[in-house]
Amino acid sequence: MRIQALVASLASSACLVAAVPATGKAAGLRLIKTSPTSPGKWVTDEDKISKYTAKGINFVDITDITDNEVLSSLSTPDTGEPAFSIQAVTYPTSVSHQTVANPLIAQVSTTQPKSWLTTLTNFYNRYYKSTYGTQAGTWLLSTVTSVASANPAITVSQFTHSAFNQPSIIAKIPGNTTNIVVVSAHYDSTGGSSTARGPGADDNGSGVVVILEALRVLANAKFKGKDSLEFHFYAGEEGGLLGSAAVWANYKAAAKSVYAVVNQDMAGYSPSGKISIYTDYVDSALTAYTRIVASAYTGTTTSDACGYGCSDHASARSNGFPAAYVCDEVMSTSDPYIHSSSDAYSTIMWDAVLRHAKFTVAFLVEASYL
Repeated sequence: MRIQALVASLASSACLVAAVPATGKAAGLRLIKTSPTSPGKWVTDEDKISKYTAKGINFVDITDITDNEVLSSLSTPDTGEPAFSIQAVTYPTSVSHQTVANPLIAQVSTTQPKSWLTTLTNFYNRYYKSTYGTQAGTWLLSTVTSVASANPAITVSQFTHSAFNQPSIIAKIPGNTTNIVVVSAHYDSTGGSSTARGPGADDNGSGVVVILEALRVLANAKFKGKDSLEFHFYAGEEGGLLGSAAVWANYKAAAKSVYAVVNQDMAGYSPSGKISIYTDYVDSALTAYTRIVASAYTGTTTSDACGYGCSDHASARSNGFPAAYVCDEVMSTSDPYIHSSSDAYSTIMWDAVLRHAKFTVAFLVEASYL
């Protein structure tokens, strides 16, 4: 983007936000955007869940976002490329580390994921502002730490949030460079309101156990690539991408070198039996590379679009980092149970979880040599 265009976009973004009375925050309301052109609307935390999330209306909570460059990105219609990029990354056109990846993929199993998902779905819900959501965070931190302990080089940390108690959690496998490759999933859930039963099996317990299984395999193998690998477990996604927004704002402020972010939100319900790679509000070059890896290691993939702010990859992208989104199914045949009490353990298709976990290990190995 030319400098003049960027300045104009930043000014436009600032005007959009300024046009909405700031008294909403003083009244305890939250400012959300449902599209790039939306000026924002002040709503209650409960309204976010019952009137938007439960009805399948995507939104981004921008209340606490003060970076005009990020606000500009969130106010820029999708053209296939981010509004701005922190750094350019050139991705390979083929896979080249099968001899390393395949023995690790052979270690992938659904044994531990089944146990982990049982625990996650036994929480009444994992709503990010509930005591259950906080308890789920405590359990997940303990579990990630336990899994990571197989390799003493791995660090595990909590990323705390000022507006709610549920933390985000980050595990890091250090590489030989400070460049970072990230796989991510959110672990909060909702059943349609802040007080409803919300097991969140597919959305997004499935994504959590997928990247946790990848961490288990790589930790046990004491894997170390050229680039550092991070596993992000975000809080507050259902409330408007809250956890990931804070994490990626921190990474932007710290000028971290991030080569790839692959987010997985729903990995356990797939009538098609194929990984679906979404193509809107993503980095097109990384998305193409992600499809190359997925196709090489899991077979034919599908494609779809999920709209504005549909999951946490949007936070990485709006902060200038290359992001892709991998899901279990296209929208027309996707899980009908999400955001309800019916998103239960019994609905999970474990072949889908296994496929996504194998892909995740493959992607981390391949991308660790970018």
